Amino acid sequence: MTVPATRKDLMIVNMGPHHPSMHGVLRLIVTLDGEDVINCEPVLGYLHRGMEKIAENRTIIQYLPYVTRWDYLATMFTEAITVNGPEQLGNIQVPKRASYIRAIMLELSRIASHLLWLGPFMADIERELIYDLFEAVTGMRMMHNYFRIGGVAADLPHGWIDKCLDFCNYFLTVVAEYQKLITRNPIFLERVEGVGIIGGEEVINWGLSGPMLRASGIQWDLRKVDHYECYDEFDWEVQWQKEGDSLARYLVRINEMKESIKIIQQALEGIPGGPYENLEVRRFDRTKDSEWNDFEYRFISKKPSPTFELSKQELYVRVEAPKGELGIFLIGDQSIFPWRWKIRPPGFINLQILPQLVKRMKLADIMTILGSIDIIIGEVDR
Repeated sequence: MTVPATRKDLMIVNMGPHHPSMHGVLRLIVTLDGEDVINCEPVLGYLHRGMEKIAENRTIIQYLPYVTRWDYLATMFTEAITVNGPEQLGNIQVPKRASYIRAIMLELSRIASHLLWLGPFMADIERELIYDLFEAVTGMRMMHNYFRIGGVAADLPHGWIDKCLDFCNYFLTVVAEYQKLITRNPIFLERVEGVGIIGGEEVINWGLSGPMLRASGIQWDLRKVDHYECYDEFDWEVQWQKEGDSLARYLVRINEMKESIKIIQQALEGIPGGPYENLEVRRFDRTKDSEWNDFEYRFISKKPSPTFELSKQELYVRVEAPKGELGIFLIGDQSIFPWRWKIRPPGFINLQILPQLVKRMKLADIMTILGSIDIIIGEVDR
């Protein structure tokens, strides 16, 4: 692109923190030369809530309801990473059924997140169907509080598997409609093709992850790399593109939704029986006259949330969230509270490259590029 001769009367414009196109309370200080972007400075912190320090003063079970407020569009992933760390520290085995249920919930959450990214004006109906499935299992449409150390909080209700299979069959036809409507739309292509290009070497140097990474030709997906949960038992492919522009990032996310449906269908058809968490295993092993049948357990209430002592070691654990690598650095100290809890949100890392991508572009391209990065300020600011 040819850079216009810069005039002396540059204009500085604030976009946000309450601009309707901002993904939360993000502020961009944009320096303009007419319609051309000379500089862009993101300003964060408007939604900072001290999530990491809260974690260091709560048990894992007490902290679980908080984590759904990071990325509130992909809450299953924040819950998964919160229980995966303590599970690895304590070498806790997750029952096979629980692992299958987790994989199903994670992929449904991935689809819901990508649908909201695609645009509420087109995808609200399908996202609501996913929330119906979540509500049937967890009792909540968004803030689920469903994952537990060693499994999940409740088993799947009767008829849920058939309902989810029906959704999968329906959703594949919907994705095909989206692709007909959007992918070859000349107006859409004019806005996204060749806009916000990032090369393969650049994405690695910036530490980007998720669709941002795979849209630039890097075939890297933590579900394949780290072999967590039961993803190795399913037949699916990593979706990637090589162009590195906003269109490539769109195509990666669209194709990922189809792959998620494939994973969910295989998990639903092959889900084993048995317990859904370790607590149930222990309950089955008890004798009939155990304390589980006492008046206190059955009629008053369960005892307070079980505490879990974190052994004295450090650990970094990560999952492939819809927006990229969601990780936690955890230090245990023979206490029920983590000594250190450091969150690595994918949106915060991916947002770093925004100023470089928008330089020398038009003002209208800022929203296109920011939308293709796909950020949620709840996880960026924590």
